[in-house]
Amino acid sequence: MTIDQKAIIEEAVEVLEAGGLLLYPTDTVWGIGCDATNEEAVQKVYALKQREDSKALICLASDIDMVVEYAEVPQAALEVLRSAQRPTTLIYSHPWGLSSNLVAADDTVAIRIASDNFCQELIRKFGKPIVSTSANPAGALTPKSFSDIDPGILKGVGYIVNLFQDRVMDTPSRIIKIADDGSLIVIRD
Repeated sequence: MTIDQKAIIEEAVEVLEAGGLLLYPTDTVWGIGCDATNEEAVQKVYALKQREDSKALICLASDIDMVVEYAEVPQAALEVLRSAQRPTTLIYSHPWGLSSNLVAADDTVAIRIASDNFCQELIRKFGKPIVSTSANPAGALTPKSFSDIDPGILKGVGYIVNLFQDRVMDTPSRIIKIADDGSLIVIRD
């Protein structure tokens, strides 16, 4: 990690700690992020995206140790995580410690372990999961690059990460729900 990346992470963490929003490159697409444990910050994300808060958001964790701080991780989930060849979001039942407006009506939460170094370091430094939702208004296409991001989104965040802005990112994560019986249901492949 370069000195510039360390400085960017420091600034991003300050914004997260203050309850602000980030625009940042994730391991899949450009995302809007905030502290996943801060209800007011999560509400700001819904407002910025003009999205109903009944539609749950994904959050990112730095590693499996962080996931187990917020959700029960069954053996089937561990096997999926170990064998995943691409970013994979798992939907866990009955989470705790996260913002209540991040948890879906069926008492589940979607968590992905970040697979790129920048996101992992950002989350580790922050010490808690961060929201990760595509950087577009509800109903609009997901931007494939920084230059495609809606001006309203750019104006609505407290900090824009100045990294990888020339990178094309257009591969959403695979989403798998872990049923209460431990079986796996592919939501998006």
